Amino acid sequence: MEEYGKILIIAMPVFLVLIVIEKLYGIYKKNDTAPLIDSVSSISSGITNSVKDVLGLSITFLSYEWMVSKIALFHQEATVLSYIIAFFVIDFYGYWSHRLAHQINFFWNKHAIHHSSEEFNLACALRQPIASLVNLFTFLLIPAALLGVPASVIAITLPLHLFLQFWYHTKHIKKMGFVEKILVTPSHHRVHHAINPEYLDKNHSQIFIFWDKLFGTFQEELDDIPPVFGITRPANTWNPIKINFQHLTLLIKDAWRAESWKDKLTIWFKPTGWRPENFEEKYPVNKIENVFDFEKYGTQNSQKLIYWSVAQILITLLFVSYLFENIAQIGLPNIFVYGFFIFITIYSSSELMDKSRFAIVWEGFRLSLATAVILFYGDWFGLKTVFSLSNYIILGYLSVSFLITIYFVTVDFKTNQNQTINSQTA
Repeated sequence: MEEYGKILIIAMPVFLVLIVIEKLYGIYKKNDTAPLIDSVSSISSGITNSVKDVLGLSITFLSYEWMVSKIALFHQEATVLSYIIAFFVIDFYGYWSHRLAHQINFFWNKHAIHHSSEEFNLACALRQPIASLVNLFTFLLIPAALLGVPASVIAITLPLHLFLQFWYHTKHIKKMGFVEKILVTPSHHRVHHAINPEYLDKNHSQIFIFWDKLFGTFQEELDDIPPVFGITRPANTWNPIKINFQHLTLLIKDAWRAESWKDKLTIWFKPTGWRPENFEEKYPVNKIENVFDFEKYGTQNSQKLIYWSVAQILITLLFVSYLFENIAQIGLPNIFVYGFFIFITIYSSSELMDKSRFAIVWEGFRLSLATAVILFYGDWFGLKTVFSLSNYIILGYLSVSFLITIYFVTVDFKTNQNQTINSQTA
């Protein structure tokens, strides 16, 4: 946990700077592909995922280390060769786990969050799951285990492999010539994120595009069909925690309502989107039928809400950075209390972005939780030893945030709603 937290301390500012550069470049080119509130939601999702990973909130039934000890034909040291083998095997593993997440109902739940943005930009690369609480695909690393690649090499290569998938989430880089034949490029990945019928469930590769070409899932980006992004059953929320469990909620409801026991049991393993017969008519869900004719979610917001949401996510990143930098000092079980505070923070701020009146309740709960922590420990997880006024600053910030939330819910949202109604009737 501590080592991964240190890696994220370095990675987070790098990602943030690149997101800002893409935003400024889009404004300069008069083609801004990164609306602020969408980017805030994406960064929020990245925070929840990284906190989940750092806290170790996942279960692996079949560990790589155990596989190496049982099936390795010979054992390697941590050499350049072992890292190269690990990278290729992890990319093979990534292709198939990614493809299965798209093709099987139950597995789609953990991946839908990554596709939920109706934009395509660097920030949406950070939309990673918290619903992936169980790792079922370790067996795909068997080739590396057979060759005796050390577990330490896999542990280092996995996050590196993930971070290298960040750069191609952009609309500003067009086709890249010869590179298109070898690596996954922005053009390839735009196809993957698109909901156009021509592009659905294509280009699952993560670094090397040849897996798609080898296994028949490759699709080139077509000049006459611009990709449209999102998911066919739109999330209609900025709340990453809700998005993480939307599909699972629908599966549970459909399994409960299904009259046939066969449907109740097999719905989980059917192709993604499958529902029992006539359920689309009996229990309809919002679905995009024409990808070129639908309204994107959450486009009508006051500038005040947008700027406050940006400020909130930046402050949250400071809280997260302190957690990652001080995991060992905070210790168990306190890191779970801290992690819970981060999750409540994300839930509260995204409820406000959704213009939900319940944002007041969540923000009040966040203030109460922080107050209880400081009263119980006399400190914010050791921060007082670094900065003596930390308690006052944290409680002051959370109190102001609570009051601002009340203002948005009781004043700003109603004003914005009235202005929207007036513009529609004018």
